[in-house]
Amino acid sequence: MNLTLNDLEDYARGAALLGAGGGGDPYIGRLLAEEAIKTYGAPRIISAQELDDDAVIISVAMIGAPTVLIEKACSGDDIDLLIKAMEARLGKPIDALMPIEIGGVNSCLPLVAAARTGLPLVNCDGMGRAFPGLEMVTFNVYGCDISPVVMTDEHNNQVVIDTDSAAKAEKFARSVVGEMGLSAMLSCYPLNGKQLKKWGVHGTMTLALELGQSIRLGRNGDNAVQALLSALNQTDYYSPARLLLTGKVVDVERVTRDGFSFGHCLVQSFDGEKEVNLSFQNEFLSAKSQDTFLATVPDIIAVVDSDNAEPITAETIRFGQRVCVIATSVPELMRTPEALAIFGPRCFGLDTDYLPTTTK
Repeated sequence: MNLTLNDLEDYARGAALLGAGGGGDPYIGRLLAEEAIKTYGAPRIISAQELDDDAVIISVAMIGAPTVLIEKACSGDDIDLLIKAMEARLGKPIDALMPIEIGGVNSCLPLVAAARTGLPLVNCDGMGRAFPGLEMVTFNVYGCDISPVVMTDEHNNQVVIDTDSAAKAEKFARSVVGEMGLSAMLSCYPLNGKQLKKWGVHGTMTLALELGQSIRLGRNGDNAVQALLSALNQTDYYSPARLLLTGKVVDVERVTRDGFSFGHCLVQSFDGEKEVNLSFQNEFLSAKSQDTFLATVPDIIAVVDSDNAEPITAETIRFGQRVCVIATSVPELMRTPEALAIFGPRCFGLDTDYLPTTTK
């Protein structure tokens, strides 16, 4: 896969869609990636199959409340420190980098890290979307160790967390990120090539680019949202995908608490006869009509502009926007009983079992 400066807008747009409303502002990530590529050159992007089984791969991401990331982005030096600190902790050189999630800003920050270091970037992630918790990763579901977890900030502070539990690591990291100004750089789940090949969600960078392109090109036709749905339904991971509602945002409530953005928004059809209530914790978690769940995590619930299909994040959705609410499936390894025990609807306090997205 090649990713040039000209591709970044499409890539970030597709990643915003896959972020399910979260993952941080993709616009910020795109600007950082553009600057890094202009300065250091485009990174080499490889498939997991190109790695040796004993290769060492680490993730690069930001952690914190998405609303804070808009004002407090990374400096670059904190990325360099992050990689050096992880390498020192592991006691061996790092062979490649990867996104931990394909959604939002964390799809773009690994591009920055790969450009700065010259390390290859693997076309693969651990979610196929964005999730709010460090434990909500396929690598954790299938037994890979999260530790060590390394965190750095723009003041060159660094913290290393060693624990036998991804859920504990999440709690510790949230405490640390609070002291780091509610956003920090993070690396976790150091993997070998064999683990990544088996438990990664492969090709998601390519899919983000292609979905972003489909949104842009769909604007030349009669219905950009239908063009996007058609593109989603042609993928192996995100099909079936369907439109839940077209309407206007009539209510939004959000609060930043414990390092997360919590809230809900209400979308009402233009004729006023139907409503969909979306709950979110950084990402959209559920879509509900009255007492009936229409879609839940781990499936992707996305909100896009009804005219041009531009993805709208949970932190930027506001009263009066004319939107379409979309639900898509997710990769099969994210829908197993083991996966649903980690990031199914009940893990977020939703009183429902997982409801797979259907075409109707």
